[in-house]
Amino acid sequence: MLEAIADRFSTSPRSPVLHSPAEHGLDFEEVTFPSEDGIPLEGWFVPAPGSDRVVIVNHPRFFSRSGLPSHLEPWRSVNGETGNDVEVDLVPDIALLHAAGYHVLAYDLRNFGLSGGANGGVTTSGRFESRDVVGSLRYARSRPDLRGARIALFSRCLGANATLFAMQRAPQEFMDVCCLVACQPLSPRAVLERTLERRRIPAERMEELDRLIRLRTGFGLDEMSPVETGAAGSVRVPTLVYQVHDDLMTRPADVQSMFDGIPSDVPKELFWIHGTTRRWDGYLHFQKDPDRVLEWLAGHTG
Repeated sequence: MLEAIADRFSTSPRSPVLHSPAEHGLDFEEVTFPSEDGIPLEGWFVPAPGSDRVVIVNHPRFFSRSGLPSHLEPWRSVNGETGNDVEVDLVPDIALLHAAGYHVLAYDLRNFGLSGGANGGVTTSGRFESRDVVGSLRYARSRPDLRGARIALFSRCLGANATLFAMQRAPQEFMDVCCLVACQPLSPRAVLERTLERRRIPAERMEELDRLIRLRTGFGLDEMSPVETGAAGSVRVPTLVYQVHDDLMTRPADVQSMFDGIPSDVPKELFWIHGTTRRWDGYLHFQKDPDRVLEWLAGHTG
C-alpha cells in the first residue's frame, strides 16, 4: 500500500486541454516558451487591448491550464475518494480576468497538459516546477505588447507552491511583480497524513513513506514544504491566500502556517471557504464569487 501511495504522489496522470478561451468569445494566441531550464511550455495568451496589466495563471496539480475532467476516468479514481469527482473548467476564470481588464497568460506546468516532460516525469510539489514560474515571467516581459505591464500572479496548489519556491530561489525575478493570489498551497506531509488516516494506516508508517518518496523524487517531504523550507518567508509581494477550511485532503493548520510564514511587513490576507469538504470547490470559488480576488488584484496593480 505504501508503495502505491508513493507512486501516486510522485507522478501525475496528464490532464488534457479540453476547453479553450474561444468558448467565451475571446481572441487568444497559442504560445510556447521555455522554462528557466529550457523545458518547452505550452499556453494561451489572451490579450486585453489597451491594458497595461497582466495576470499569469499557474494551475493546480493534476490539472492543465483548462482544468481537470475529474468526472471521467482515470482522473475520477485518483481524486474521487475525497469527493473531488466533478469537472473543474478553469477557462471561465480567464474570461473573468479578461473582462476585468487584464491580459492573461495561462500555461501548462512541466509534465502536465501539453507542456514538455521533464525530470523523469516526477512531480515535486513545486521544487522543479518553480522553474516554469520563472520561465512564464521572463516570457511575459519579453512580449512587446506587455512592455512595462504590471504583473500579477494567480497561482493554485502546485502552482502556488511553485511560485513560493521560485520566490525563494530567484527573488530577482519578482522585483516587478505587483501581487500574488495563492489558492490552496500545501505541504505534502499534511496531505499524506490525511491519506494514511483515510486508509487506516498507522501514523508511524509516515517515515517509511517519506523514504519511498525520496527514492522516487530525490526530495523528502519536508524539502517540498513551503513552510519547512522557509519558502513562504521569501514572499515580498502583497499576497492573498484562500483555502477550503474543511478540505478532506489537508488541514487548516498547514495553510495557516503557510500564511503565518509570510513576513509580517508584507501586505497579506487569508480567507477561508466554508460549507464544503471538497478541495475542488476552492478551485471553483473564483468563478462563483470573484469579487474579493478582483479587488485584491485591482488594489495592487493600480
